[in-house]
Amino acid sequence: MKFTKPFLWGLFLLIPFGLQAQTGSPSEPVRYIGGRYINPSHHEGGLRYAIGVESRQILRANRTHPELSDGFGWTYNHAPMLAYWNHTFFVLYLSNKEGEHTPNGQTLLITSKDGIHWEKPGLLFPPYHAPEEVKLPKGSTGYMMHQRMGFYVAPDGRLLTLAFYAHSPSPFGKGGIGRVVREIHQDGTFGPIYFIRYSSFNNWNETNTSYPFYKESPDAGFVAACDSLLHDRLKTLQWWDEDNGIDGFFSFNKSHEALSYYHRNDGKVVALWKHSYCAISSDNGYNFSEPVKAETLIMSGGKIWGQRTDDGRYALCYNPIDLSEYRWPLVIVTGDDGIVFDHMLVVQGEVPPRRFYGHWKDFGPQYMRGIAEGNGNPPGPDMWLTYSMNKEDMWISRIPVPVRYKVDSDINDTFENMKEDGPITNWNIYSPLWAPVKLIKDKTGNKCIQMTDKDPYDYGRAIRVFKEGHHIKASMQIKIEKQDTSSFDIDITDRFGNRPVQLQFTPDGTLKASDGSSLKTVKKYETGKWYSLKIEMDASPYGHYSLLMNHEKVVDKAPLIMVVKSAERISFRTGHYRNTPTRETPNQHKAPPLPDADKMQSSDIYLIDNVAISSHQ
Repeated sequence: MKFTKPFLWGLFLLIPFGLQAQTGSPSEPVRYIGGRYINPSHHEGGLRYAIGVESRQILRANRTHPELSDGFGWTYNHAPMLAYWNHTFFVLYLSNKEGEHTPNGQTLLITSKDGIHWEKPGLLFPPYHAPEEVKLPKGSTGYMMHQRMGFYVAPDGRLLTLAFYAHSPSPFGKGGIGRVVREIHQDGTFGPIYFIRYSSFNNWNETNTSYPFYKESPDAGFVAACDSLLHDRLKTLQWWDEDNGIDGFFSFNKSHEALSYYHRNDGKVVALWKHSYCAISSDNGYNFSEPVKAETLIMSGGKIWGQRTDDGRYALCYNPIDLSEYRWPLVIVTGDDGIVFDHMLVVQGEVPPRRFYGHWKDFGPQYMRGIAEGNGNPPGPDMWLTYSMNKEDMWISRIPVPVRYKVDSDINDTFENMKEDGPITNWNIYSPLWAPVKLIKDKTGNKCIQMTDKDPYDYGRAIRVFKEGHHIKASMQIKIEKQDTSSFDIDITDRFGNRPVQLQFTPDGTLKASDGSSLKTVKKYETGKWYSLKIEMDASPYGHYSLLMNHEKVVDKAPLIMVVKSAERISFRTGHYRNTPTRETPNQHKAPPLPDADKMQSSDIYLIDNVAISSHQ
């Protein structure tokens, strides 16, 4: 075949374009190869779960009963940061009265010894009060706080905590005042507040701000710790988008928003920012390659978190959606080398109602942060992640490592080998403060899962992933200990979250079960009694299921609600299934708080025991 010159020239032009995006190079530092993206019509995104993740609410905002929350009653809570030091978890977060970038802002701190039980929040950095002679600049509505870095463990082991004071409505550039620092002592007390760096866009200094400069501290060790941080170009690059450093402070001046970073096996640093930007450093963060967009990482203005996990692999966590107002689900992708990532899995697939309107309060679990390099490593191999929900409540998730999504054998969970009030191994737990899920001993000494619900707008949920199959046999024991207001729902789901089998224990003492497209009453039940349930399901196309209650067949080959290829999860929930907000729910539609959002409802209690599930093709 004879080729013309124009054809050959065109072929030549194609060659460099094909080589420019070599994965792992500055042209494409990271790549997601899973090929699976989310179904935006479901909060779970139609994804599989990362098995065994326990998600716990550690702050529930409460405007009218602040004594049940943070003591202040503020309902904009966001941008948490996480560290582990002195055998303690630390989560700090920003708090405003109602909305984002509105005065007056403050920063609070929550601590825990085990990651399960958390103390009441305490004030870490109070609202800023400028000296009397200093007036607000034109256009400012007051003072606020911003956050891109929360903690630093110094070479001598001291723990510093930091935050950024600014003018509302913008903390960036000329809106900034400066970054403050204080020490957290081993006994839990705090040292004095100092400025560690003033905004380079203004003429702020120790004469016109409310706190002294750190060099004035009489504690030489504290000063040395601050000096060490200031000389760490990688850690301080987290500060860049608040103050771009027109004084030359930053060695790299092309950064983006909300830096997260990790070291690859070859020693190079991978930087990750909002809006899918990433870059590589070969000199430990002193310089980076030109930031580029990782086209396979779909995201918007929510943060991304990346880290090396304790099994020597790597993980990225983010919201895989390009709409900033709708940030769900929270997912994890993993890889062997910090370059190539696969298997997009759900970490948090719940989006409860936003109880309080506020400016820029986006929906969903967002602004996730793990423990940055050097800021501690809790016992065990687990990965820990903190985030805000609807920019309203604070949450933390423990992600078992290695991260996995499949079960290869039958399960038989009696819970007897698990620690009371400890992790519920292999179960995915969603545990709000007012709808807690935990492992208990009942009056007979038997261990079981207890799900309590007194939240008018949220529920607790426990999910067990089992071996995927077409033919499912599931047995369990259920006790409705107390029930006044909520329903107790049990679903068998497929890998995408579809619910072909649905059971519901209603407050009127009736068990309802799905029969095709409807729920039908099948049996009355009593509170305070254990009931054995057995489900036999045929998940082949146009399949069916049967249900036995205390060995009595109450459903016989009822048609599935929907056609599925297989099943792999069982879900227990202290409330009805929800899928609002949706992508169409108005984000900035002003509305009063949800009725009675701050009041507990009557407490319902449910127990689960002896869950055994087998499946085959």
